[in-house]
Amino acid sequence: MHPAVFLLALLSTVGIAAFTVVKVARLFTTRASPSADVRERLEELERGVQSLQQELAETQERLDFAERLLSTVREERRIGG
Repeated sequence: MHPAVFLLALLSTVGIAAFTVVKVARLFTTRASPSADVRERLEELERGVQSLQQELAETQERLDFAERLLSTVREERRIGG
């Protein structure tokens, strides 16, 4: 497996897992009034998820760029340029 694909899959999995944790935590907090500590930890998790989503988006952009570059090089070789 190509390292970039592996990294993308790993980041996606981590992002989905973190997003799920935040959603579950929100469900629990709506049922009972959370303490300040719980709210603080939840906000920290949300910031972490947002950071992971940003990193994932940047990684996807880099992967798309690399794939376009590779396909251009392959096309030039195929044509003989």
